[in-house]
Order: sequence, then structure tokens, then C-alpha cells
Amino acid sequence: MIGVFNMYFKLYSDGAYQPRNQQGAGGVIIVSQHQQKQLKTSFIATSNHTAEFQACIFAFTSLKQKLTTSERSSAIVTYYTDSRLVAESITKHYAKHYQPQVDQIIALQTEFKLVFNNWLPDSHNHGAHELAQQALHQVDQR
Repeated sequence: MIGVFNMYFKLYSDGAYQPRNQQGAGGVIIVSQHQQKQLKTSFIATSNHTAEFQACIFAFTSLKQKLTTSERSSAIVTYYTDSRLVAESITKHYAKHYQPQVDQIIALQTEFKLVFNNWLPDSHNHGAHELAQQALHQVDQR
């Protein structure tokens, strides 16, 4: 019998927000088999919280697009965010003001075999933070 091979991923995200122009940005790092993929994006945001949720959505959407359906069904993802609100909302499946975003994240996470959601301090999320800041700075330069 051929064994089932699980794929393991570490996924980091961070959101950034510029209230002056309501610009948001997200930085994402995907780590698998000692290789790292760095991604960044910008979007409209109304607060730092919305930027953090959008960054999480961008992270899981990016990972989903990178994998086939079969690969996703065997993927074990450890997700890291420095937003307590995002981490706790996903765990509880509830956020008073951000339920549509929580529902979207949970729908994305169900695509994978298993997802572990973790909060980590800002000081341990430098890579994703820098990518989000770069994306926000690039928007300001336009």
C-alpha cells in the first residue's frame, strides 16, 4: 500500500494600515521544505484590524492557489499572525465587527487537511511585517 504523504506549511501574515489615505497592505511568508516564498499586496482598508484580516485572507488564498486540490487535502498548515483579534476570532469562529472576514477565512481553511492558528508577538513576525510595510510604502510612492 502506498502511504499518504502530508505536506507541511508555515504561513505568516501581517497587515499594515495608513489612515491618511485608507490604504492597507499585507505581507505573507509561506515556508515549506526549507524554502520561503514572500508575497505582498495592497488594498483599501478602514482600520488596522481590517488590514490584518485582509492579510490573512491573502495568505490563505495565495497558498490555496499554489496547490492542487489533492495537495490541499493533504496539507497541514501552521498559521501565524501577530493580531490577537484575528487569531482569537478564527479560533472562536466569531468576531463582532468582522464576521464576514472570519467566515471567509474559515471557508479558506477548510480547503486544507488541518490548520493550526497561532498568535505570535510582533517581534517574532518581522518578515511578514516588513513585506506589509514595503507594500504600503509602494502605494504611498504612487
